Amino acid sequence: MYIPHSERETEDILKLLGLSKLEDLFSHIDASLLSPSRLPPPMSEEELRRYFKETSQQNKPLVCFAGYGVYDRIVPSVIWQILNRGEFLTAYTPYQPEASQGTLQAIFEYQTLVCQLTGMEVANASMYDGASALAEAVLMARAVRGKGRRVVISEGVHPLYRKVVETYLMGYRDEIVQVPVNEEGYTRLDLLEDALKDQEAHAVVLQYPNFLGFVEDLRKVGELTQRYRVPLVVVADPIALAILKPPGQMGADIVVGEAQPMGMFMNYGGPYAGFFATKQEYVRRMPGRLVGMGEDIEGKRAFLLVLQTREQHIRRERATSNICTNQNLMAMASLIYMVLLGKEGMRQVALQSLSKALYLKKRLLDLGFQEVYKGRHLWEFPLRHPQAMKLRNALLKEGFLLGVPLRDDTLLLAVTEKRTKEEMDKLCHLIEMHLDR
Repeated sequence: MYIPHSERETEDILKLLGLSKLEDLFSHIDASLLSPSRLPPPMSEEELRRYFKETSQQNKPLVCFAGYGVYDRIVPSVIWQILNRGEFLTAYTPYQPEASQGTLQAIFEYQTLVCQLTGMEVANASMYDGASALAEAVLMARAVRGKGRRVVISEGVHPLYRKVVETYLMGYRDEIVQVPVNEEGYTRLDLLEDALKDQEAHAVVLQYPNFLGFVEDLRKVGELTQRYRVPLVVVADPIALAILKPPGQMGADIVVGEAQPMGMFMNYGGPYAGFFATKQEYVRRMPGRLVGMGEDIEGKRAFLLVLQTREQHIRRERATSNICTNQNLMAMASLIYMVLLGKEGMRQVALQSLSKALYLKKRLLDLGFQEVYKGRHLWEFPLRHPQAMKLRNALLKEGFLLGVPLRDDTLLLAVTEKRTKEEMDKLCHLIEMHLDR
């Protein structure tokens, strides 16, 4: 057995994480599930199949009213019927264009649709996920700007994404200024501008809509960043872009995001794919890889990898990224989703989600919940109630996941097109019953 870390290194890592022993990494898992004594005796193939089928039936499906970056959306069956074919069933980028024209063309089409969705000029073949895409975008903005040791990031950006950015920047020792949101749920533009005045910022990061669900005034932020000549990085929800103006039309220099809402199940947190788009002038600083279209020696159309500035191919110090793969299979799921639904289909997904969110919100306000912010939101929104956690825990036993806790009295709720009026009415009925007890 090969153990990559020395005991001293392991102790240092645990100390950094605030843990005392390796077992603490798994403290969130029921101890009984980690006990070797729970393992059954050896079984035949058929016995094992039956065992897992019976075990899986113990899972209680939840009606999900939580988002926080991952959404329970409808995934058309045709997507995974196509992707389960051997021609597509890989997570890696094909290196041999003469044997991979179909997959390379599909990636090219994916890049094209991401550009159309974001309003940008060029997109790569995908990233690991939305969080790593953002961190790579900040490093790219750092290179584009060429000066400054500060990142200005809104507190409206997903907290876990902010953590990933902090991790990536740890070795650079850059200052990270986090700009709070106001009483409406929007980023404080006055404080954002204050952080730009001394010309030390090399990136501004905003989420659209932000992680609380509110739609930021991206045009004003774009005007600010252009005035101070600081690259603007936007984290976008791809479904929201079906009804919102694309960031590329409002001053964004780089647009990234999580592609999970387009054709991927929640999958217990992954695998997902991150999308990454930017301006043509920055293409040689873009991380990951890019599929382009050219001609073969016979003059026929051909697709091939045209940009791979990563340390696996060139000197490490010249690399734009240490991302050594993409999420090809997941990106293809997003491609099929976008093609299958089209512009109007994705618009309907967004509008249905918004309509249902407004319906549920009104019902919950009538039951005594209160708004935390007064801004304009889409299908995700925070509500406050003194019994929020008590209600959430009680509803878990009833088969409903009521949002993500932000504080003891505040839940962040999300409603997608998948939720039905019957589910929302039943949820409200159960809440009313628990409040009466």
